[in-house]
Amino acid sequence: MTTCATAVARTLADCGVGHAFGLVGGGNILATAALTRAGVHYTAARHEGGAMAMADAYFRATGRVAVCTTTHGPGLANTATALAEAAKNRSSVVLLCGDAPVAGPRAHDIDQSALAASLGVPVVRPTAPDTAVADTVRAVRTATAEQCPVALFLPADLTDRELPAVPVPAMPPPQAHAGDSVEVDEILTLLSGARRPLLLAGLGAWRADAAKILTDLGDRLGALLATTVMANGMFAGHPAALGLCGGFASPPAAALMGEADVVLAFGAGLDDFTLHGGRILDPAARVVQITLEGARAPRADLAVRGDAAAVATRLLDAADEHGIARSPWRERAAASGALRRAAGGWAALPHPDASGGGRIDPRTLTRALAPLLPADRTVVLDGGHFIGWPAMYWPVPDPAGMVFTGAAFQSIGLGLAGAVGAAVGRPDRTTVAAVGDGGALMGLPELDTLVRSGRSALVVVYDDASYGFEEHMYGPRGADAATLRFGDTDFAGVARALGARAVTVRNPDALDVVREWTAEGAVGTLLLDCKISRDVLAPFLSDLLGH
Repeated sequence: MTTCATAVARTLADCGVGHAFGLVGGGNILATAALTRAGVHYTAARHEGGAMAMADAYFRATGRVAVCTTTHGPGLANTATALAEAAKNRSSVVLLCGDAPVAGPRAHDIDQSALAASLGVPVVRPTAPDTAVADTVRAVRTATAEQCPVALFLPADLTDRELPAVPVPAMPPPQAHAGDSVEVDEILTLLSGARRPLLLAGLGAWRADAAKILTDLGDRLGALLATTVMANGMFAGHPAALGLCGGFASPPAAALMGEADVVLAFGAGLDDFTLHGGRILDPAARVVQITLEGARAPRADLAVRGDAAAVATRLLDAADEHGIARSPWRERAAASGALRRAAGGWAALPHPDASGGGRIDPRTLTRALAPLLPADRTVVLDGGHFIGWPAMYWPVPDPAGMVFTGAAFQSIGLGLAGAVGAAVGRPDRTTVAAVGDGGALMGLPELDTLVRSGRSALVVVYDDASYGFEEHMYGPRGADAATLRFGDTDFAGVARALGARAVTVRNPDALDVVREWTAEGAVGTLLLDCKISRDVLAPFLSDLLGH
């Protein structure tokens, strides 16, 4: 005989869960002990919201389901922002949490199922010991198949209940949807008349393992290739790759994207950020959206429900069968030098250096850091105005190398915790976390966790002593600057107190510490407290503000 908590933990391990992030309390401490006994690695966070962000980032960096475990009530409530972010990003995570007894709530209990439902998170709640194993398998299966976080609530009066050993049901492999014939024929009709086809890959395409087939399809059609920021690096190194679509696109790349007459968007939501408020694509371009989830984007002329890899495979075969002509757009763009200019990206474009007064221009900082970063890296972004600079100047090896926390829910403060999840999930890569001063202070407890758990991590704090996005966005509209600006924080001092190596950066010479750190093997955590100018406006925000 075994207890319910032990059965749940063993079942999670049997389903392939290899890592858990959490903070223990009365509602989950026995289940967490059972997880570690079952061989699941455990990282102790300093805050439940951090634990959730870690599990989310672990999934983004590895593609594997992780567990976040918290106690009931306030433990669950503390995960709310990170849990909503994971839900909107469609991250496969299991939240293992204590809950009110089956017999009835206690004075301190809340309706946890209602809270989870309000965030768009499915709930699995065993109500008897003999359903615990099947319910746990269902939670993992739902998280995997539906690509979403699932809350697995373990009632307090079931934790110690005994149940007989039962086999773990097998999880069936997911089925790929290739779109219906009518929709595929419509796409082929558009492609037959396309002179400048563009393939745009989003996160759904990466999760569908569609990189190679989309590259093959693009080569067959003569299409240019681009990605959303969430699929950054998917076509890295390809001669027809334009980089990011949207406000982070360099002007030469954006100009080519604007020439496209047919756009096939695989696994992309086509939101305002990807379309840069409608500026990135020609209004006359025909847009096809191929995705498994989400509503049809307003910009899509045709929406096809299907798996990116399966639909692309079908289109590649059909292009030959129907004799679709290959576009000469690539060759013309190469001959004119447009592809070369696009490949150069922002790094090839000069900028005036606005450094001065003890503060460094964020463009100067980010460009100077680019050649110093280990090539095999995971870039973790928090939310904020500063995100433009790393996205513009730091390429990543593949989409698993870009963990953009907060983007789906428009939040800040998850970056340091996200760095932990990425560092634990991909210890073979150096984790490079870029955070603003506001987000860094909001998530500061997890800098301690990163120092404890990160084998190789570089934290770059873009410190303009303000909420930069809000200052640029709302300052001209009458916002009170006193609510947006702060004194400088000694992040380097705090980092050293927590055991990290750290330096304050006010000019490029201070970056020699990065050279020394990498020469020594990039071991441990190095924090750069970068005092940046608040007067430099990122191009993505400048365009959206109409400057």
